[in-house]
Amino acid sequence: MPFVFAQEAPAGSGTSSLIFLVLMVAVFYFLIIRPQRNRMKKQQELAESLQLGDEVQTIGGIKGKVKRLDGDDVVLQIEQGELRVSRRAVANRLGPEREDTGT
Repeated sequence: MPFVFAQEAPAGSGTSSLIFLVLMVAVFYFLIIRPQRNRMKKQQELAESLQLGDEVQTIGGIKGKVKRLDGDDVVLQIEQGELRVSRRAVANRLGPEREDTGT
């Protein structure tokens, strides 16, 4: 009874593996990396375009009105007082001129 310990790879299997790997990287890029970059770019544009009086919602769900802009921070006027958050924590702008951030 003969035992086969090693099998030879069929011709062309290296190129098919390489093509499969390239396709997987392309799918990963177009389904995960590219949309995430677009979301980050939109969020950064929103953070830079904040103005006094804008009604916004943070990523934590807190809604308030922009009272003061301090560098990388935003002071929001909320019902019970003021709240200081990072500009990056602002998820979207509310009101009639609401921008959809795609989230």
